[in-house]
Amino acid sequence: MPNYSWPPMASRKVMGQRLSRTDGIEKASGRAKYNSDLNKPGMLHAVVLASPFAHAKVKSIDTSEAEKHSGVAAVRVVAPAGTEIQWAGWEIAIVAASTELAARDAVKKIKVEYDMMPHVVVENDLKKVKTRAKPAGEQLEGDPDQAMKDADVTLEASYGIPTLTHCCLEPHGQVIGWGTDGKVEFNPSTQSVTSIRGDLARLLSIPATDIHVHQDHVGGGFGSKFQPDRWGVEAAQLSRAAGGKPVKLFLERSTELMIAGCRPSGFLNVKLGAKKDGTLTVWQSESWASGGIGGGGSPPIPYVYTKIPNRRQNHTAVSLNTAPIRAWRAPNHQQASYLTCAPIEDLAAKLKMDPLDMFIKNANLTQREDTYVRQLKKAAELSDWKKLWHPRGDAGKGPIKRGLGIGVNTWGGAGHDSTARTTIHPDGTVEVELGSQDLGTGTRTIIAQVAAETLGLRVPDIRVKLGDTNYPPSGTSGGSTTVGGVTSSTRKATVNALDKLLAEVAGGLGAPVDQLEAVDGKIQVKGNAAKSLTWKAACQKLGVKTVSETGSNVPREAPKEGLNTGGVGGVQIADVSVDVETGVVKMNKLVAVQDIGLVVNPKTAESQVFGACIMSICGALMEERIMDELTGRMLNADMEFYKLAGIKDIGEIVVHFEIDELNDKRGVIGLGEPPAIGGIAAISNAVANAIGTRVPTVPMSPMNVLDALSGRKS
Repeated sequence: MPNYSWPPMASRKVMGQRLSRTDGIEKASGRAKYNSDLNKPGMLHAVVLASPFAHAKVKSIDTSEAEKHSGVAAVRVVAPAGTEIQWAGWEIAIVAASTELAARDAVKKIKVEYDMMPHVVVENDLKKVKTRAKPAGEQLEGDPDQAMKDADVTLEASYGIPTLTHCCLEPHGQVIGWGTDGKVEFNPSTQSVTSIRGDLARLLSIPATDIHVHQDHVGGGFGSKFQPDRWGVEAAQLSRAAGGKPVKLFLERSTELMIAGCRPSGFLNVKLGAKKDGTLTVWQSESWASGGIGGGGSPPIPYVYTKIPNRRQNHTAVSLNTAPIRAWRAPNHQQASYLTCAPIEDLAAKLKMDPLDMFIKNANLTQREDTYVRQLKKAAELSDWKKLWHPRGDAGKGPIKRGLGIGVNTWGGAGHDSTARTTIHPDGTVEVELGSQDLGTGTRTIIAQVAAETLGLRVPDIRVKLGDTNYPPSGTSGGSTTVGGVTSSTRKATVNALDKLLAEVAGGLGAPVDQLEAVDGKIQVKGNAAKSLTWKAACQKLGVKTVSETGSNVPREAPKEGLNTGGVGGVQIADVSVDVETGVVKMNKLVAVQDIGLVVNPKTAESQVFGACIMSICGALMEERIMDELTGRMLNADMEFYKLAGIKDIGEIVVHFEIDELNDKRGVIGLGEPPAIGGIAAISNAVANAIGTRVPTVPMSPMNVLDALSGRKS
């Protein structure tokens, strides 16, 4: 049985190094090609006619004039007469034409009559949604009624966090061609190169082997780009109707923001009780959420502090006439962290207690007491908590008030199913192939590092091939599972391939295979560089043969192997300044302390946290979907009014990983989700500390801050 274990931390030469991404120059220079950049010969451009109404029934549809328009090759009716439209942006028809302009002009000629129906698109007041509310049932632990009576101090408050859209900079879509030979060439923007083929095959009722998927890069996904979607299926049908010409269909920005996925809202009415020393004793809450027609899942509250002994929780899912929710980088965790950390902070303020002490004191109510205590103390050190924190209402004179706040996170992150193939050629070339995808997180780079470490080579010596269904299957990039899956499969494949190569050269070096090693570009007798062959010379021993071996990560077996595991904690502390005259919040610093396991590349891992923190800043200060109750439409479905942070809005981001032998022994753990969780809570708590009162509903826009200061409801 080969030894697949990771090399000891102290002996690694490539893994653990702060290397730049192998595709960094390609992307920074603009040479990287995304599928939305594709322009194939004879390609048609498709445009969607979307419903302007949130709830209606299609009475009639006439596409005859569009079909006659110059340049139009095919028209598909997606919502025929009788279809009940459940949200604004619903696809009604799609036109494919020789140019995008021709397709847009033709779409305008489609005549649709609707029968209007009542709609509900706003859920912040549970009393107004009436029959759209679906209670999930009560969860009960201990005796919360008696515990509330016995508590030395109680808090009763309400909080809200709005729906956010994914806002991927590369919209959802694809280029697809359904040839006359029955073969489909599929170039999507996806987080799931392997499985999207099977999904599309089922929807088209053709064999998966008739579909070839290829993607080099993806311009954002965050959990929203797994399925081929209705526009993918319809684009394929348009291609078929047009004689197999490739069809390019990427959603325009307004439609993208309305229907391509969102993170659900979260609202909370809570009663919280504690002893005089800050020990939490009771939690009672009524929560509700929605992101769309299917409602909103129950956030895991109380978050992280799950062992509060007395709890009563009721959650309600609210169905809205908006497009369905999609996974969004730690589904339900951002909401849960905010809806838990904010009341804990407010209860600490009521006790006139330092919230850092309160979070630490109650760490025994978490699943990782030692981890959170250690991380809270480290984050406090990095943020100068002792120097800068102050009680509420004690922010000094002048209009600029400074404050600090805490947020926490947890996540799983164990590796998904993944198979890699490593091929060693006689000329010394090494290829590693996986049907995985690089979302921009550095997946190519860490695969190359693992392969180079195993084979005793440098990263430039490894050719990593991703994004194609001709390569061995690998799982979807979601749930922070990619890094564990692909590093484990790559490690196994390269160990297997190396063993075959060693068997070829063992005789020439006069040593058994188990006494050989690959190190520093050579195959040598262990510890004896004098008895060695250069890598190229060793590979030449293959003659005309190649060595090609696979390796797989199987999640149910992974815990026994130790290459990857799951389960992490993290703490973030925000430092903000607030102008109480204008309501403008400025980020000074966001500190992120994160448990991570074995770190393949600290630089790309740190970059992951930077991105997560920036997303938290957007969500805390400016980002939200704004719906008009009267028309049922999204009012800010564009990049002008759907606000995202710019470089001047970010402030300083400080990242601290716990890189040591103890954590390293846990194996590789995914990092995409956890650092995107606690930032909103930390920033909200920092604003409350700065201005002396809670802004109950994020984002903490100037209007919401000024409303809180004046006592008005946001």
